[in-house]
Formats: sequence, C-alpha cells, structure tokens
Amino acid sequence: MFKQIYKVIKKYDTIVIARHIGVDPDAMASQIALRDSIKLTFPHKKVVAIGTGTSRFSYIGKLDKLEEYQNALLIVVDTPDKRRIDLADPADFSYVIKIDHHPFIERFANLEYIEDDSSSVAQIIMDLLLHTKLQCNQSIAKTLYYGLVSDSNRFLFSNSTSKTFRLVSIYLEQYPFDITEVYQNMYLRPFNEVQLEGYISQNMIVTDHGVGYIDITDDIQNKFKVDSAAAGNMVNHFNHIEEILVWVTITEDVKNGQIRISIRSRGPKINTIAENYHGGGHKFASGVKTQTFEEAHLIIRDLDQACLEYIKENELGD
Repeated sequence: MFKQIYKVIKKYDTIVIARHIGVDPDAMASQIALRDSIKLTFPHKKVVAIGTGTSRFSYIGKLDKLEEYQNALLIVVDTPDKRRIDLADPADFSYVIKIDHHPFIERFANLEYIEDDSSSVAQIIMDLLLHTKLQCNQSIAKTLYYGLVSDSNRFLFSNSTSKTFRLVSIYLEQYPFDITEVYQNMYLRPFNEVQLEGYISQNMIVTDHGVGYIDITDDIQNKFKVDSAAAGNMVNHFNHIEEILVWVTITEDVKNGQIRISIRSRGPKINTIAENYHGGGHKFASGVKTQTFEEAHLIIRDLDQACLEYIKENELGD
C-alpha cells in the first residue's frame, strides 16, 4: 500500500494535505511532516498543509493559506469520516488518499490506508517514509516525534508496541534531535493553566461507577484566562486517579456555539457511545460536540452505564 501511495504522490504536481477539525498535535505534525517530506523529495511540486491552526501548537510548524487548486491530489490524515475534514471537500479534488489510525467509519477516498492499531498517524508516516523514496531530515523526524509522543501520551497507551519503539529508535539513530527540547515545547504550561487543573481536581464530579467529569463553562475559562482548546485538553491530565475508569471534560465553546466533550478511558470502550452522539474516536480516547450541557450529561449517563458493565464483566466490585 505504501508503494501505491508513493506512486500517486509522484503523479500529482499539486498536493493538498488536510486533517480533522479541532487540531491536535498528531494531526498537525503528520500533515506538516508529510508536506515537508514531499517538498524535500520533489522540490518542483506545490504542496500545502491546510487547516484551522492554533498558536498552542506553533512549535510544530506553520500551516499554509487555503487556495483553490486545479487537478490536485488531496491527502487526508487522522480523519475517519468526511464530515470532520477541516477546510477541504474531497469532491473538489482529482484524487483523494486517506491515511488514518481510527477505526473505520466511512470510505471517502480513492485510496485508503487505515492502521487502527497504530499509536498515531505520525507513526504511520514514519513507516511510509522508511518504505518509499520519500525523504526525511532532522526537522521532519522531530515533527513526527511530536505527533507520536502526543497521541501515545508519552508511550503510556497500549497501542505503543514494539513497532512504535523500533521506529522511534531508527529515527533517533538516523536523525538525532534534542528530546529534552521536544518535551519542553509540549509540556511547559503557563501558571493559569496549572491553576485551572487544580480547580478541576477540586470540583470534578465522580459518578457511582467511576466516571469523573466537569463542566468548564465560559465563565470558568474567563476566570482562569484560558481558551476552550486549553480547557478541553485538560482531559489528558487525569488518567491516574484510582477511583475513575472514564474521565471527561465538558467545555463550553462560545466562539463556535457548541459544547466540546473530550473522553478518555482506561477500560470501558467509549468510541461507540461517542458515535451514538455523532462523535467518534478510538476505543479509549474519543470526542463529541453537542449544543447543550444537558445533552452532554446524557453522554455521562451512558458512560456510567458502560463503566457498570465493565465492572461486572471484569469482576472489579467489592
């Protein structure tokens, strides 16, 4: 499949690389690294990475301006369904490639490569570069490491396999870069975000069967001087609480008129519940967007039931 992807990339002189709405480090790192690799390999090609950016991930690189292109190839990374593609419509392109690590939802591309047991799309791009003539350098390698480390939560998730570590080892050997700098860029946070984390710890509600959740309203965001993206990302900081199986941030996004729900799990499968509310994701990391806190709390109810079933199935009760 990698050879087929390479042949299509080689064929087109104009290539647009897109990803899902609600940017995260893996999606952004994957599209930027792939863009830079194609440009390094084929300097004459017009290659752009598009999407709504955020200053929060400026250390990864810069996205390109959206333009109209004729007879162009679209590569969509880290996106399982068409409705979640940011700033691109597959119908506007001559050919479409999907590269993803989510469970399959729908086919929207001419060529689809899905590796749903991969730690990240960045890991898939690492593999793609090793098995084709696409070139790499230290900057591209570091960008891919950003994506892999983020989506694997520093190799803590179970999809960090021997293949993951083997690829990282190869890239660190061939393109050595400063890991300390990578982690400083990713995890240094302003004091107001640390204060918000403390607020969440003190005010999180825990259901009878182990769902920890909190409503982060616009008023709370203003109080701690954070935006909705920073508030929603707090979900990744509560994965080591003994009494909690599933943890959720419910974040008001006034700018876009929606409620963003970020869900993580260390046991119960949550992606099917997210899909029931027009969201989706992985078995243990998913998201949903709703219009009201009331609907968000219906999801909490379903997650609590999933935790109860998980407890019974695994005999985790007293």
